[in-house]
Amino acid sequence: MQPINPIKTALLSYGFSGKVFHAPFLRLHPGFALVGCWERSKKLIQQTYPLVKSYDSLEEILADKEIELVIVNTPIDTHFEYAKIALLAGKNIVVEKAFTTTAAEAKELKAIAINAHKKIAVFHNRRWDSDFKTVQKIINEGSLGAINEAEIHFDRYKPGLSSKRHKEAPTPGNGILKDLGPHIIDQALCLFGFPEKVFADSRITRDHSVIQDWFDIVLYYPTLRVRLKGGYLVREALPAYIFHGINGSFIKSRADVQETNLTAGLMPNLTNWGAEPDSEKGLLHTVINGQLIRKHVETLPGNYYDFYEGVYEALTYNKPMPVTADDGIAVMQIIEAAMESSKSGSVVTC
Repeated sequence: MQPINPIKTALLSYGFSGKVFHAPFLRLHPGFALVGCWERSKKLIQQTYPLVKSYDSLEEILADKEIELVIVNTPIDTHFEYAKIALLAGKNIVVEKAFTTTAAEAKELKAIAINAHKKIAVFHNRRWDSDFKTVQKIINEGSLGAINEAEIHFDRYKPGLSSKRHKEAPTPGNGILKDLGPHIIDQALCLFGFPEKVFADSRITRDHSVIQDWFDIVLYYPTLRVRLKGGYLVREALPAYIFHGINGSFIKSRADVQETNLTAGLMPNLTNWGAEPDSEKGLLHTVINGQLIRKHVETLPGNYYDFYEGVYEALTYNKPMPVTADDGIAVMQIIEAAMESSKSGSVVTC
């Protein structure tokens, strides 16, 4: 049933992320009404959502008193500026990854939100990928025993430079650490909490690139090491999730189908969305109740709808946001530690 007063929401762009990751789920969730979008040049949103108003400026959106929630889905370099303006205008916000370009900016946004009595959610949507949800279930069940070693990859094969020139410019918001890095840093923090130390290496690997496009990060915990890797020159990827515990191991590919399906124009639903093919099941090899088990594990379905369900409950029932400003701050702190470590060649204490 449609709520009497759905949360009136506006996007700050209708490029790839607005079209693929946000608008379809705002449309699906009965607790939201997508009422507006800032479109600077191309006016495209009404082709799919004819009732959505296309605004010519950010100021128009912020002046609309009906709009309660603003999705800051613009380039990373603009996140802090637009998020700050939206909060000061009395709007709740969802900010895409990376949350900001620095941890100091992230902390300032949190302080502004508290003073304005508004809420922030950071769009770390990969918590709701099918593969990570399955990994999280295996770890939480304890079937591997105490985890000794973990490795998470987010790799792509993109040897050419982006046709969008602003994405290849050496700005504070560009580079793989702030593109793919936040996804798996956030996943590691979800599983294991904040580390004691960080060691990292990052570099440029593509021809003619001027931004870093490869990283290798090690998170130090008292009895655990977590390795995070990402690169744009990986044609044949290794398993994205590798976990070794006292009792056994679990390995799993990165196989969530949501981005692929959304890019192809499929609209999400609540019945058969986000199911991986059986061929991508993870392998569990461990001892349970004294018995050695080696089997493929059923993958949980993914659904980014659950992120917006969490936002709805936070704004309607005053629950915590599904990904809080503190979560976003923590990721930025790890990114900054990794940058410092890569520059100095030394381990950095968090």
